[in-house]
Amino acid sequence: MKVLAIDDQQLVLLPLEKRLTDLGYDVKIETDAKKGLEVYDSFNPDLVIVDINMPNISGFEIITHIRITKASDTPIMILSGNTLDDNITKAFELGVNDYMKKPLSLNEICARVKRLIGAPEVGIELEAESNIMIQQRCVGVVIPCYNEEERLLSDEFLSFVNQNSGYHLCFVNDGSKDNTLQVLKNLQKGRKDFITVYDCEKNGGKAEAVRLGMLHMAQKDDLDYIGFLDADLSTDLADFDDLVKTIENSNFKIVSGSRISRMGANITKESARKIISLTINFIIRKILSMDFKDTQCGAKIFQKDVIEIAFKKKFVTQWIFDVEIFKRMAIHYGLNKAKTMLCEQPLKRWIHADGSKLSMNDSLKIVMQLAQIAWVYRRKKHVLNYTVNNKLEII
Repeated sequence: MKVLAIDDQQLVLLPLEKRLTDLGYDVKIETDAKKGLEVYDSFNPDLVIVDINMPNISGFEIITHIRITKASDTPIMILSGNTLDDNITKAFELGVNDYMKKPLSLNEICARVKRLIGAPEVGIELEAESNIMIQQRCVGVVIPCYNEEERLLSDEFLSFVNQNSGYHLCFVNDGSKDNTLQVLKNLQKGRKDFITVYDCEKNGGKAEAVRLGMLHMAQKDDLDYIGFLDADLSTDLADFDDLVKTIENSNFKIVSGSRISRMGANITKESARKIISLTINFIIRKILSMDFKDTQCGAKIFQKDVIEIAFKKKFVTQWIFDVEIFKRMAIHYGLNKAKTMLCEQPLKRWIHADGSKLSMNDSLKIVMQLAQIAWVYRRKKHVLNYTVNNKLEII
C-alpha cells in the first residue's frame, strides 16, 4: 500500500514517514508541491496526504489535479493547521475523504489511514507510549555550548526531540576546549534532520554563538519560529514549548521567559545572586525605558521576520546581548510599538544550575557593559550605514 504525503514543512513529514513506514506502508514524502504532483503521476499512490497552505501551489490545487484533471478517486486526506470552516467545506466539496486538524497525534493519523485504505500485512507493533504530536508549527532552537562535556543533558534533549515533532535543535559549539564537539556529534547521529551542530573554531562568547546560530537557522524555510535556550536546561524544554504556544497564538514578535518568583512556580536562585540581579535589572529598565522584570533569562522565541533586526549586526557585549536585542527593536519600530511586540512570560520552573560560568565577580563587568550599551545606543535613532568594505557598522 502506497502513501504520498505533501507538506512544505519537512519536520512534519519526517516523523509521519517513519511511522507509516514502520507500519508497513510504502511512503514517499515531498516538500515541493509541484514535485509532489509529478510524484503522484509516477508513484500512483493508494492515498494522498496533503497540507492546504503551501507556497506556489496550494493543497486545493493538488486536490483539483487529482479529482478533476486526473478524474481519480484516490483517497485524499488533508493534514493542516488551517481550521477555517470555509476551507474545510471547500475541501470536502472538492472530494477529500478526511480533514485532520493540527495539532494531532501520529497514532490518530495512522488510525485514520488504516480506516481509509486498510493495514499492510507486514508491519511492526508500536508501543502505545511511542505517540508523537504533529504540531501546527515548526520551531528552531539555538543552544550555545562552551565546555559542556560534563553538563550537557543529552538524554533530555533526545527525549524531547523524539517526542515533539516540529522541533529542530541547533547546538552551537563555541570553540570549546574540552570534548563538547564530539558529545554534540554523538547526539546528532541518526538525527541530522532534527539536530544541527554548528561549530565555531574560536570562542566568541555566548552572544556571538547565539547570533550565528540564529542567523543560520533563519535560512531554513520550513521553520515558523526560532529561539534560543541555555544548554544547562535551567529553563526546561516544556517551559520553552509554553513560550512557543504563546507566540503562535498572539501577535507578539518576541516572547521572553521570565524568572519571576510566583505561587505555583519552582524558581530558585541563590540569595546573593537575587539581590545583584534586582540591582542590574533596575539599571536595564532605565536603559530600555521598558518595565522588564527579567531580560536575561536564557529562553526566548522570535518571529522569523525580526531575526535580522535583532541579530544581523554583532553585539557590543558578550553577556547582556538580550538588552541589545530589545534596544534594537525599540529603535527600529519606535518605543511604543516595540512594547506591544514584546511579551515577558513567567516560567513555571527555573533552577540555577551548578557550574554556571557567570560568577558573582562578573557583576561589575555587567554594569560596565550596560554603560557601554547606553553609550553606543545613545541616539534616538540607530543609524546603520555601509562602510567602504560593505560591512554594516553602528555609528
